[in-house]
Amino acid sequence: MDRPTRSPDLNLIEHIWDIMSRSTDQELAHALVNMSFASLSKGRKVAISTLGVLTAGGAGLALVLHQSVKASDLELHPPSYPWSHNGLLSSLDHASIRRGYQVYKQVCAACHSMEYLAFRNLVGVSHTEEEVKGLAEEIEVVDGPDESGEMFTRPGKLSDYFPKPYSNPEAARAANNGALPPDLSYIVNARHGAEDYVFSLLTGYCDPPAGVSVREGLYYNPYFPGQAIAMAPPIYNEVLEYDDGTSATMSQVAKDVCTFLRWAAEPEHDQRKRMGLKLLMGSAILIPLVYYLKRHRWSVLKSRKIAYRPPK
Repeated sequence: MDRPTRSPDLNLIEHIWDIMSRSTDQELAHALVNMSFASLSKGRKVAISTLGVLTAGGAGLALVLHQSVKASDLELHPPSYPWSHNGLLSSLDHASIRRGYQVYKQVCAACHSMEYLAFRNLVGVSHTEEEVKGLAEEIEVVDGPDESGEMFTRPGKLSDYFPKPYSNPEAARAANNGALPPDLSYIVNARHGAEDYVFSLLTGYCDPPAGVSVREGLYYNPYFPGQAIAMAPPIYNEVLEYDDGTSATMSQVAKDVCTFLRWAAEPEHDQRKRMGLKLLMGSAILIPLVYYLKRHRWSVLKSRKIAYRPPK
């Protein structure tokens, strides 16, 4: 009778047991990794290699498709502009904030609201208190009821918020062909690219490229998602005349209103950096002092040995 042959699996198990009995943990792990792949048949090696290549290729293809959807050939990402307030210790340009408020008041306020900003927020930032009182008194605010239960209008005051161009969102949509102008209070923080995006959007209007058609009532802007925007080009050269005599070019107007919107979205910008500078200056004094106490004072007490000597 023929002797039964040993299966390859049994030989593999005995080989693994022999390695485990004669190797350290590190040597064992290295040997098992090499042996597990080397012991496979040629067909399995080819299958595993093919699976690895397909997995890597699929991941790369998914990444490329994601990037192609995120940024198509017709949609541009805004470039990074050297804003004067981007430095770690740089403050906002308050003269630019003042001009930016003028741009918002004369150009943007016709469609866009800033319902989270009050006139008192401008005091000490871009205008004096008397100037802001004069700006507030230019608007009529519905207040009341009075003693007879009737509503009345009064001149605005410092505690009033910026007036809204429309009474409700439905009225805003009806006046803008169904498009709702967004509130600009936090628009810089709400858009990817922050003020870079807003600046590029304001200055990026152009004619659509060949083969691209834009529906009537929309305008082509490569920086806007979808490239078709309902807002007409809001600014152009000499769209207004600055009170301080600054030349109102398109780029200057866009820069000023972006600086104003950055301040509106982050009014604590200058105070935050000022507090950070104070913290750095205080740390420069405290850290060496704490190091000296730890290294030369506390370490002596910590390492001191106390020995008890019983009386004789």
